[in-house]
Amino acid sequence: MKKEDNNTPYKFTSLSDAYKVFGLPNPKHPLIGIINGSQSQGVPNSFSQSHVLSFYKISFKPKLSGKLKYGQGYYDFDEGGLLLASPGQIVGGNNNETNVCSEYTLLIHPDFFLGYPLSKTIKQYGFFSYATNETLHLAEDEKATIIAIFKMIESELNSRIDDFSQDVVVAQIELLLNYTNRFYKRQFITRKAVNNDLLQRMEDILEDYFTSERSLDQGIPTVQFLSENLNISPSYLSDMLRSLTGQNAQQHIHYKLIEKAKERLSTTNLTVSEVAYELGFEHSQSFSKLFKSKTNLSPLAFRRSFN
Repeated sequence: MKKEDNNTPYKFTSLSDAYKVFGLPNPKHPLIGIINGSQSQGVPNSFSQSHVLSFYKISFKPKLSGKLKYGQGYYDFDEGGLLLASPGQIVGGNNNETNVCSEYTLLIHPDFFLGYPLSKTIKQYGFFSYATNETLHLAEDEKATIIAIFKMIESELNSRIDDFSQDVVVAQIELLLNYTNRFYKRQFITRKAVNNDLLQRMEDILEDYFTSERSLDQGIPTVQFLSENLNISPSYLSDMLRSLTGQNAQQHIHYKLIEKAKERLSTTNLTVSEVAYELGFEHSQSFSKLFKSKTNLSPLAFRRSFN
């Protein structure tokens, strides 16, 4: 591999390129490959240079170092965990990615799913865009389940290719993703105390945002703004909130907007346009549309209900 400036992300153009970087022979299939770390002296999760993926990457690490940045007051399992990344994602470099070797690494080019429903539904799994410090920590029984699926995929990919091979492997990958989804939901529950603290911090951030009138200069607060202030990824924030409250981050922002709007409409003489402007809306029509969608009343009708 040509050595480049470490500030410039290296782009993996293919699975073969990734195998070459790791010093491995080319994968048997150009669109999918599984690397068994125990049979190849361990496969590092990354090299020092940040890099951009052109494929999905699912790695199981037997040991995980580091904790989530937003808290230490909870117990994480010590049975290893999963790290997942999607095409186009920049990983490594300053991403705090551990260099502990992976026991299994599954690489899948998106074209492998063409013609299968998973080609669309895989984009609905938010954990592919979680940060590395939001990895899935596995309990002992969960680890056994994940390893068993990796072994099934490995066995199928190493077997003689036939008309059913791709169908079987796609089904196995979907099974792996569904179990990952289930175990993440469990992780949200076991970290409920920490997540409740995050929820309170988010409420405080939104309250301060509107109280300090930052909305006048910066507009409506965004999910990205919240995630940066909480030091977690937008996808993890929304999935965590949904597990706790049934609402994602955008819905929480809208709820706060409506509460502040109700407060201003019922306690001030500001016009609807002025209220919209104070809350960060560029156009009062957008504010009125959102308000009615959430309350079944127009802002003026809501104000009249107090007179």
